[in-house]
Amino acid sequence: MQVPEHFLPDLRQAVETALSEDIGSGDISAELIPAGQTAVAHVISREQAIICGQEWVDEVFRRLDPGILVEWHCNDGEMVTADQPLFSVRGNARAILTGERTALNFLQLLSATATNARVYADLVADTEVVLLDTRKTIPGLRTAQKYAVMCGGCQNHRIGLYDAFLIKENHIVACGSIAAAVAQARSNHPDRQVEVEVEDLQQLRQAIDAGADIIMLDNFSPNQLREAVRINAGEARLEASGGVTRQTIRNIAKSGVDFISIGALTKDANAIDLSMRFEAV
Repeated sequence: MQVPEHFLPDLRQAVETALSEDIGSGDISAELIPAGQTAVAHVISREQAIICGQEWVDEVFRRLDPGILVEWHCNDGEMVTADQPLFSVRGNARAILTGERTALNFLQLLSATATNARVYADLVADTEVVLLDTRKTIPGLRTAQKYAVMCGGCQNHRIGLYDAFLIKENHIVACGSIAAAVAQARSNHPDRQVEVEVEDLQQLRQAIDAGADIIMLDNFSPNQLREAVRINAGEARLEASGGVTRQTIRNIAKSGVDFISIGALTKDANAIDLSMRFEAV
């Protein structure tokens, strides 16, 4: 899988920031090594995982020394097993050691996000529901984690506050009603998708009447979700959100909603255990 082109500026900025905060005024430990010494290092996974983050790793070493060669033994989105080689890196020893932690930080986080997404995707693979991420991402790594979600088999909700409307409770209060909020959204940005979050069936009917494209059903029980699907009758697309866990997701999926959004895809990912084996040559 390839990183979407419009994500690349964020990728480069994230790598630049990460290297800057780690190196600071200089890597004094790496300076212990003769400047011209070369090395080769091999990175393995200590556990089963969906790999994600190749472009971030490549960018780390490219910025430190364009002469470093990174050779990958797997692809983003691929399942690997414990002790499986992921990539090898060959070149200047100082640069390899300077970039090690930053490169592995990106790889372990993004692989964790992709692995977590795959677990959820597999739980509902026999249904037609689409699983979506949320904006509950690590600051500065929004597009990185959203790419990882796609590598894991789920899809992206809106990227930020600019590319689609999500009209929530406080927006509705400030605008006066669901109908008023939707009408203003259509007037301000007629080309943007309009989604409305509702908390009960009465608000659902109001959102349908207002012509929302998508209606988010916030913390509805499975019975309420099924009733919402019946009432909606295909007028809008329905998204279930809130209370989604590995234990509850199948019942939610079986209700007939179109989407399920899950904050846990990005905020509850535990870093994958990786190891770099270094050899001076």
